[in-house]
Amino acid sequence: MNAGEYDRYDRIRSVLAEADEPLTAREILALAGECEEIDSPHRVATVLGRWAERGEVEVIADRPYRYRLET
Repeated sequence: MNAGEYDRYDRIRSVLAEADEPLTAREILALAGECEEIDSPHRVATVLGRWAERGEVEVIADRPYRYRLET
C-alpha cells in the first residue's frame, strides 16, 4: 500500500469517526471536501472495501451501501 492510499484513508476515516450514523460513499465524499485523491464515490468505496477486508470498516449491505468504523 502506498502513502497516497494511507492519506485517502485518513481523510475518509476522520469523516467516519465524526459521523453519528453510517454514511454512503457519496456522503463521505461530500464531507471530505476538496481532495485530489478522493475524486468519486467509487474511489471512496474502493478504499473502504480494502480496509473492510482487514476488519477496520463495516460495510452495511443496503441500497446504497453504508459504511462505519468498526469499534
